[in-house]
Amino acid sequence: MLQRGPPTPQRKDSSMTQWFAPLGALLGALAVAAGAFGAHGLRARLDARMLEIWQTAASYHLVHALALVVAGLVAAQKAGVAPKVAGAAFLLGVLVFSGTLYALALTDLRWLGAITPLGGVAFIVGWVALAVALWPT
Repeated sequence: MLQRGPPTPQRKDSSMTQWFAPLGALLGALAVAAGAFGAHGLRARLDARMLEIWQTAASYHLVHALALVVAGLVAAQKAGVAPKVAGAAFLLGVLVFSGTLYALALTDLRWLGAITPLGGVAFIVGWVALAVALWPT
Protein backbone atom coordinates (compact mmCIF):
# COMPACT_ATOMS: atom_id res chain seq x y z
CA MET A 1 0.00 0.00 0.00
CA LEU A 2 1.32 3.44 -0.88
CA GLN A 3 1.95 5.84 1.95
CA ARG A 4 0.75 9.36 1.49
CA GLY A 5 3.12 12.04 2.63
CA PRO A 6 2.12 15.17 4.43
CA PRO A 7 -0.17 17.38 2.41
CA THR A 8 1.67 19.91 0.34
CA PRO A 9 0.44 23.46 0.68
CA GLN A 10 -1.17 24.81 -2.43
CA ARG A 11 -1.16 28.42 -3.38
CA LYS A 12 -4.70 29.70 -2.98
CA ASP A 13 -5.69 31.66 -6.05
CA SER A 14 -8.92 33.57 -6.11
CA SER A 15 -8.39 34.96 -9.60
CA MET A 16 -9.46 33.71 -12.97
CA THR A 17 -6.55 31.27 -13.06
CA GLN A 18 -8.36 28.85 -10.76
CA TRP A 19 -10.78 28.27 -13.64
CA PHE A 20 -8.16 27.51 -16.31
CA ALA A 21 -7.77 23.77 -15.57
CA PRO A 22 -11.49 22.94 -15.25
CA LEU A 23 -12.34 25.07 -18.29
CA GLY A 24 -9.58 23.33 -20.22
CA ALA A 25 -11.00 19.94 -19.26
CA LEU A 26 -14.47 20.98 -20.40
CA LEU A 27 -13.06 22.40 -23.63
CA GLY A 28 -11.30 19.08 -24.15
CA ALA A 29 -14.60 17.23 -23.86
CA LEU A 30 -16.18 19.66 -26.31
CA ALA A 31 -13.27 19.18 -28.72
CA VAL A 32 -13.74 15.41 -28.70
CA ALA A 33 -17.47 15.88 -29.28
CA ALA A 34 -16.79 18.35 -32.10
CA GLY A 35 -14.36 15.95 -33.74
CA ALA A 36 -16.85 13.09 -33.53
CA PHE A 37 -19.65 15.31 -34.81
CA GLY A 38 -17.51 16.31 -37.76
CA ALA A 39 -16.54 12.73 -38.56
CA HIS A 40 -20.02 11.28 -38.21
CA GLY A 41 -22.66 13.99 -38.26
CA LEU A 42 -21.31 16.33 -40.89
CA ARG A 43 -19.86 13.88 -43.41
CA ALA A 44 -23.01 13.89 -45.55
CA ARG A 45 -23.57 17.64 -45.17
CA LEU A 46 -20.15 19.18 -45.88
CA ASP A 47 -17.77 18.82 -48.78
CA ALA A 48 -14.25 17.46 -48.24
CA ARG A 49 -12.65 20.91 -47.90
CA MET A 50 -15.15 22.05 -45.25
CA LEU A 51 -14.72 18.76 -43.35
CA GLU A 52 -10.96 19.35 -43.39
CA ILE A 53 -11.50 22.84 -41.95
CA TRP A 54 -13.76 21.37 -39.25
CA GLN A 55 -11.13 18.76 -38.33
CA THR A 56 -8.41 21.41 -38.17
CA ALA A 57 -10.60 23.38 -35.76
CA ALA A 58 -11.22 20.30 -33.60
CA SER A 59 -7.52 19.34 -33.53
CA TYR A 60 -6.32 22.78 -32.47
CA HIS A 61 -9.24 22.98 -30.04
CA LEU A 62 -8.17 19.75 -28.31
CA VAL A 63 -4.45 20.55 -28.16
CA HIS A 64 -5.07 23.97 -26.69
CA ALA A 65 -7.68 22.71 -24.24
CA LEU A 66 -4.89 20.54 -22.83
CA ALA A 67 -2.55 23.54 -22.88
CA LEU A 68 -5.15 25.47 -20.86
CA VAL A 69 -5.20 22.68 -18.27
CA VAL A 70 -1.40 22.88 -18.04
CA ALA A 71 -1.53 26.67 -17.71
CA GLY A 72 -4.02 26.28 -14.86
CA LEU A 73 -1.81 23.77 -13.07
CA VAL A 74 1.22 26.01 -13.50
CA ALA A 75 -0.75 29.05 -12.30
CA ALA A 76 -1.71 27.14 -9.16
CA GLN A 77 1.96 26.60 -8.34
CA LYS A 78 3.69 29.73 -9.60
CA ALA A 79 2.89 33.35 -9.04
CA GLY A 80 3.38 35.92 -11.74
CA VAL A 81 1.70 37.21 -14.83
CA ALA A 82 3.07 34.63 -17.30
CA PRO A 83 0.74 31.74 -16.35
CA LYS A 84 -2.22 34.12 -16.44
CA VAL A 85 -1.28 35.37 -19.88
CA ALA A 86 -0.76 31.80 -21.08
CA GLY A 87 -4.17 30.62 -19.89
CA ALA A 88 -6.02 33.67 -21.17
CA ALA A 89 -4.28 33.41 -24.54
CA PHE A 90 -5.07 29.71 -24.92
CA LEU A 91 -8.72 30.33 -24.06
CA LEU A 92 -8.95 33.27 -26.46
CA GLY A 93 -7.18 31.24 -29.14
CA VAL A 94 -9.64 28.35 -28.89
CA LEU A 95 -12.59 30.73 -29.07
CA VAL A 96 -11.25 32.75 -32.01
CA PHE A 97 -9.23 30.21 -34.02
CA SER A 98 -11.39 27.14 -33.63
CA GLY A 99 -14.61 29.12 -33.33
CA THR A 100 -14.13 30.90 -36.63
CA LEU A 101 -13.10 27.68 -38.37
CA TYR A 102 -16.18 25.85 -37.05
CA ALA A 103 -18.36 28.72 -38.22
CA LEU A 104 -16.61 28.85 -41.60
CA ALA A 105 -17.12 25.13 -42.15
CA LEU A 106 -20.82 25.38 -41.32
CA THR A 107 -21.67 28.65 -43.08
CA ASP A 108 -19.05 29.08 -45.82
CA LEU A 109 -18.72 32.74 -44.80
CA ARG A 110 -15.24 33.26 -46.21
CA TRP A 111 -14.61 36.52 -44.33
CA LEU A 112 -14.32 34.46 -41.12
CA GLY A 113 -11.02 33.17 -42.47
CA ALA A 114 -9.60 36.67 -42.06
CA ILE A 115 -10.24 36.55 -38.31
CA THR A 116 -8.85 33.06 -37.73
CA PRO A 117 -5.15 34.11 -37.71
CA LEU A 118 -5.83 36.31 -34.67
CA GLY A 119 -6.60 33.11 -32.78
CA GLY A 120 -3.36 31.64 -34.07
CA VAL A 121 -1.46 34.63 -32.71
CA ALA A 122 -3.17 34.08 -29.35
CA PHE A 123 -1.96 30.45 -29.40
CA ILE A 124 1.62 31.58 -30.05
CA VAL A 125 1.40 34.15 -27.24
CA GLY A 126 0.10 31.40 -24.97
CA TRP A 127 2.98 29.05 -25.72
CA VAL A 128 5.59 31.78 -25.25
CA ALA A 129 3.99 32.85 -21.96
CA LEU A 130 3.88 29.23 -20.79
CA ALA A 131 7.59 28.89 -21.62
CA VAL A 132 8.30 32.03 -19.58
CA ALA A 133 6.24 30.67 -16.68
CA LEU A 134 8.13 27.35 -16.76
CA TRP A 135 11.58 28.81 -17.35
CA PRO A 136 14.00 27.77 -14.61
CA THR A 137 15.06 30.59 -12.33
